[in-house]
Amino acid sequence: MQQAAMPRNDLERQIVEAVETLRAETVDWLSQLIAKPSLLGQEASAQAWVAERFAQLDLEVDNLVIDEDAIREHPGYSPSLISYDGRVNVIGRHRPQQTRGRSLIFNGHIDVVPVGDAALWTRPPFEPWVDGDRLYGRGGADMKSGIIAYLIAFKALRELGYEPAAEVILQSVIEEECTGNGALACLVAGYTADAAIITEPTNNGVMACQMGVMWLTLEVEGHPAHAARASQGFSAVEMGMRLFKALQEREAHWNEPQHRHHCYTHSHKPINFNLGRIEGGEWTSSVPTRCRLDIRVGFYPGRTIEDVRGELETCIQDAFAAHPASKDAQYRIRYEGFKAEGCEVDMNTPMVTSLKDVHRDVLGTEVAEYTFEGTTDARFFNLYGGIPATCYGATGDNIHGIDEWVSIDSIMDATKVLAVFIARWCQLNPR
Repeated sequence: MQQAAMPRNDLERQIVEAVETLRAETVDWLSQLIAKPSLLGQEASAQAWVAERFAQLDLEVDNLVIDEDAIREHPGYSPSLISYDGRVNVIGRHRPQQTRGRSLIFNGHIDVVPVGDAALWTRPPFEPWVDGDRLYGRGGADMKSGIIAYLIAFKALRELGYEPAAEVILQSVIEEECTGNGALACLVAGYTADAAIITEPTNNGVMACQMGVMWLTLEVEGHPAHAARASQGFSAVEMGMRLFKALQEREAHWNEPQHRHHCYTHSHKPINFNLGRIEGGEWTSSVPTRCRLDIRVGFYPGRTIEDVRGELETCIQDAFAAHPASKDAQYRIRYEGFKAEGCEVDMNTPMVTSLKDVHRDVLGTEVAEYTFEGTTDARFFNLYGGIPATCYGATGDNIHGIDEWVSIDSIMDATKVLAVFIARWCQLNPR
């Protein structure tokens, strides 16, 4: 049952009101950021925009170059897809005049996924538009809305004449959508705090759990023949699909109720193996000699990368060996991109309980616990940094799909909660 929102004091009411007065600026800033297409390897213009906002807020700005050699041996490292030359994380750092509270990291990723077939979008995906409460555009929900939320929260406090009374680090990182190496580089570079909030779109809930994710590439080679005598050859494409079918059977096995992690007992289908891309063949009238499948695998928290790889490699090998003509083919498995373990968030840490309290006091509802079937950068803080971390952010839909949108009201709600959370967690100094 919804109750009346009850900020604890006049200052918190003023903070909520100050955020609301920035609604138009919130929409404008998010629209500007969506309009900068920060696809993989193309993040520079969006990161420059974020750096400008950090500077306007009088933050120390650091363009952190990712040193791959420094992170390559870290257990959280994922094999990179492209060079890091000219690509940076942007860090905004607030150091208080007097430290009285607890320090905090806000983390968000600037990279967005490809748009798919742009012709399927109602309007061009990087030309944001508003329809009622919805702001449309690629990356609006996932997760440029989160970057805007922490910027506006910080700006609202400044306009009231306050600064956080503890260090606050704002991170805009690259490669959350494929490796997580951007957030990892921040951790390895020494950025730390008493807690971290990743402002991912969580439907204004607090994330309690997230999956592990691994990418694998399966390359199959067959035996060529003329299509008129196809039985004399061996199709790499057919073998590739046979091997993927075996992986789908493993997916179904992991989804069975007795094999589920306790966080996912009520999920419809928590484990998903996605055949994201397939390439194969050389000529319509020739039996294909090659096939490549790029596959995304989800797995439960608590499982190691080595364990998951071993089980999947055995599954593939058994399916391959069972084919009577396997002697005419061969396959290879390569790993690039995500190598991310899952993690469960301790919902009893002071940061999480405080965030829940603020949500209830500001919005008048009990916060829902959000369980994610994907991965986020929260894993780095929780698994490797000793920093309690969760995700909290706006409501949106069609994420990674067509006509992605985010609710403007939900951004404002999340921003109000984040601003009041800063006041309680970090405490405030007059500027």
